[in-house]
Amino acid sequence: MSVFSEALPPHGGPDAAGVPLHDFSTNSNACGPCPEALRAVQQADATCYPDPAYTALRESLGALHGVAPERIVLAGSASEFIHRITALAAQQGARAVALPAHCYGDYPQAAQARGLALLRPTDAGSASVGLQWACEPGSPQGLADPALGLWVQAAADADPAAPPVLRVLDCAYAPLRLDGVAWSGPSATSAPCWQLWTPNKALGLTGVRAAYAVAPPGSEVQAQVQALAALAPSWPVGAHGVAMLQAWVQPGAQRWRAASLVTLAAWKQRQLALCERLGWAVQGGSLANYFCALPPGGMHERDGAHLRAAGIKLRECTSFGLPGWVRLGVRSPAAQQALEMAWRARAPSAEKKDV
Repeated sequence: MSVFSEALPPHGGPDAAGVPLHDFSTNSNACGPCPEALRAVQQADATCYPDPAYTALRESLGALHGVAPERIVLAGSASEFIHRITALAAQQGARAVALPAHCYGDYPQAAQARGLALLRPTDAGSASVGLQWACEPGSPQGLADPALGLWVQAAADADPAAPPVLRVLDCAYAPLRLDGVAWSGPSATSAPCWQLWTPNKALGLTGVRAAYAVAPPGSEVQAQVQALAALAPSWPVGAHGVAMLQAWVQPGAQRWRAASLVTLAAWKQRQLALCERLGWAVQGGSLANYFCALPPGGMHERDGAHLRAAGIKLRECTSFGLPGWVRLGVRSPAAQQALEMAWRARAPSAEKKDV
């Protein structure tokens, strides 16, 4: 492994061995890619720059969310926005970042790169620090984030003279909820917060890097919007990202997404049953197209290597603070069958050591 690879936070998806044949390590929509979005990306005009202000795109995204275009901030990716808004928080005097108990690695990475302390929900003072993160459904477990309820109370009790607080709700998996709750549900929270959206997951196009954030209401927030714009590079989203985001707002793409949820829900039940057959303990309560499971004795490196050699990749959860657990993106019945066969084909000695 190279020094560069060692410096990167763990991620699901392709690795040095290439694209896995059956990739359970990513939460991308397994029904994808969305045909309409794929067609738009393939037809994108890469011969010229996008509009640097993204005027038409911001109008379309604002209409989708029912907000003014001025509240839409474009980003190169969710990770790029995470680093950018963390930089803004540091500029505003933040000394710490409040994180979910288990969360995406770029939240703490961006904070540590700027010397900010990391606080968890149970730590004293976490409700008042300058930058606060929530994700619903959360990753890796797919659970509701209790921070949203705390934000409502904190907003009600806020001292107008206190330093500004940036609260960011990561909506990466909101469009992939399988519990029947409308995908735009998080926008109904009464706690003012930024919303970070990454449609490439729901569209099954994670190779296209583009995201956007919706600023909370309030005239005072415009200063934050302008500060984020000042921190951004020119053209953070290229022509292919613009095409994908424009496709995202189209009724056809939203109908496809809604239909895919029905399929994913059925596949998820099959996958849960598979885990039960294998004797894997499952973390209950997942609202999303993924969940966590614990093989007997935990997932060991030798197990992951055996599966990877068979064309199967899982997301081991040590980096999330859940050693031995794996996060399983919901995949097709054919992929599930391949996982079962590969797991049962492990050497008897490996099985014996796990019990």
